[in-house]
Amino acid sequence: MGVVVTDAEVTLADVLSLRLAIDEPLKDGTELVLRHRTTGVERDVLLGTPGARAREATLAVSLAPLELSAGRWDAYLRCDGKRVRLRSVDPGFSLDHLDAYALCRRSLAYRSYRTRNGYLALKISEAEPVAEVRAIWFREGRFEVMGLLAYTGLEDDDCRHEAMLTLDRRHTSARVSATATVQGVRFHAAVSLVDVLAADHDEGASSANGTWEPALEVEGVATPMKLGARLDDVDGKRRRLHYPSATVDGVPIRPCYTSDDELRIEVGG
Repeated sequence: MGVVVTDAEVTLADVLSLRLAIDEPLKDGTELVLRHRTTGVERDVLLGTPGARAREATLAVSLAPLELSAGRWDAYLRCDGKRVRLRSVDPGFSLDHLDAYALCRRSLAYRSYRTRNGYLALKISEAEPVAEVRAIWFREGRFEVMGLLAYTGLEDDDCRHEAMLTLDRRHTSARVSATATVQGVRFHAAVSLVDVLAADHDEGASSANGTWEPALEVEGVATPMKLGARLDDVDGKRRRLHYPSATVDGVPIRPCYTSDDELRIEVGG
C-alpha cells in the first residue's frame, strides 16, 4: 500500500485533515488506525472509498468522538487485514496555526506532527488555561516576560484586563507580585529581582538559594495560569533551552524550564 501524507493539520474544529499521495485509490473498507504509544489502546475509523483521484486523496476525521486520551498516538492504515504505518513528509508545524488554535477554550489540545523517523503521529495534551511564554529577559534589575494567553476563551482584541504576576517560592510562603499588562490575549509583566531576594530574607530563609514558580492572574480567567512554553515544536526545553543569568548582590538568578516545560526562576547556585 503506497501511501504518503503530504499535508496534515488538526483544524480549529479538532478535525484531522490529511492529503495523501497514493499509488492507487484507497480500497473500500480501508481504516485509519490510531494507536496510543504507551498503552497500546487503538481507535479505528472506517474510511471507505474517498472518491479521490488515482494519485491523491483527502481525508477528514473528527477526533473528539474517538475519545482519545492524552499522550502520543501513531497513525496506521489497515486494509484486507494488513496494517502499515502512515509515512509523512509534512512536519505538521505552523506557529501561526498553533496560536489561532490556542485562542479557543478547550479541554484537550490535538496536534499532528511527523516523527523523527518520518511517520504521522498525534500529540494530545490537557488544555487548561496557560500563559504561553514567548520572550524572557533581564534588564534594569528586573525579570521581564511576555507572551500569549492560551485556552482561556478570551478574545484576541484590544480589550485590557486587570492582571497580576506572582512568584511563589517552593516550600515556603514567600511571594512577590507585580501588576501585569494584558491586552486581548497578549501579556507583559516585570518584577524586581531585588524584591525577590528581599522576600527570602523577610521569610527568615537561611539562604537565598531556591526556586520560584511564576503565575499570572487575569480578570476573566477563573484560576491563576502557570507560565510555560508548549505551543512550539521544541521538546525537552530544560535540556535544550538555556537563558543567561543575572547577578543581584552577588546572587545568580536564571530562568529555566521543568521537564514538562513550565517556567521556573532559580535563585542561587
